[in-house]
Amino acid sequence: MEIEGAYRSIAAEAEAEFTEKKSRFIGRIKPVESEAEAKAFLESVRAAHREASHHVYAFVIGSSNEIQRSNDDGEPAGTAGRPVLGALKQAGLSHVALVVTRYFGGTLLGAGGLTRAYGRAASLAIGQARIVRCLPAQLLALHFGYDLIGRVESLLAACGAQVRDKSYAEAVCYLALLPLAKLAGLQRELTEASNGAARFQTLPEQGYMKVDI
Repeated sequence: MEIEGAYRSIAAEAEAEFTEKKSRFIGRIKPVESEAEAKAFLESVRAAHREASHHVYAFVIGSSNEIQRSNDDGEPAGTAGRPVLGALKQAGLSHVALVVTRYFGGTLLGAGGLTRAYGRAASLAIGQARIVRCLPAQLLALHFGYDLIGRVESLLAACGAQVRDKSYAEAVCYLALLPLAKLAGLQRELTEASNGAARFQTLPEQGYMKVDI
């Protein structure tokens, strides 16, 4: 089922590399939340590989892929940034930046060879990453009696919630991040299970939670 505002991304940074006619290609992919963060990632790669010939990059940001950028970094136009961006789009990823670093090996690859090499480096890096689905989420405080701990934990697990904190005093309080799409159902079921005794408090934090696909 499609969820409004959800998108595919990666869980963490990943990389892969290969050599083509003595040129070394290193692909690195990282989750990012903004264009500024994507450019900061690019600069960090450049700093780590100052002797490299090229740092080609592409990034896609936005739940509807609103921001898409790529750059050939001195390679012939259309032979580098475009295939890297194409790999991200083919994988259906957003909120990610991908940098392909090239150490020139002395042999020219030609336009077709460059396109294939940069596309391959990007695809290999994507293949090393764990793909996740990012769901719009809400932070919720749940207050309930000790007799409901088992029931609450069962319901939270069933809706894919991520429990952030637990406290135990006169009553139990859980802080949990859960998909917005599951919020109404959870409230309804816990109200029924506690005969209205459980209290719900939506907190200001909203964002996205990553779940495995």
